[in-house]
Amino acid sequence: MGDTSTATGKVVVNRALSLDGFIAGPGHAMDWIAGALAADKIRAQAAATGAMLIGRRTAEVGDRMQAEEPGSVDYPFSGPMFVLTHRPPEPPDPKVTYLTGDITEAVATARGAAGAKNLEILGADVAGQCLRRGLVDEILVYVLPVLLGDGIRFSPPGLPRIDLEPVSSTRSGAVTILRFRVRK
Repeated sequence: MGDTSTATGKVVVNRALSLDGFIAGPGHAMDWIAGALAADKIRAQAAATGAMLIGRRTAEVGDRMQAEEPGSVDYPFSGPMFVLTHRPPEPPDPKVTYLTGDITEAVATARGAAGAKNLEILGADVAGQCLRRGLVDEILVYVLPVLLGDGIRFSPPGLPRIDLEPVSSTRSGAVTILRFRVRK
């Protein structure tokens, strides 16, 4: 079941995580992640990904980081990117497809674009919606050796219990990489 070469890819929530459970620091800060993961691990994850579904806030934080420090959001992915939002920006980014519908429809659209590869889910709100609806197959977590003290938690308040099955745990430098399968 853990084979990524199957006819259809998996829906994978991909998260960097501080040891105290935050995926972003105060003010949605994500600068603590830059450079933490080895380039070969990033390339392997990007190669397994056929499309990305991102929340608008996460997309805006990434755009802001890139504008402030070019190259800081260097993820070697060039496939289709979908941003789920109630308010597409004006003017829209021509490299992004904006989706405004239900999360189940958004996942189906993005998953179709991913082909046989994985659909990667980024963003706390979008991931929480996907988890609530049972749309996630795996959770990939990069645990960084830092305590942020405050910020955006890994899971939103009110998320019901979700049982996970450990698939793998590895190290890449100071980062611990955990992969879990969502029990359905």
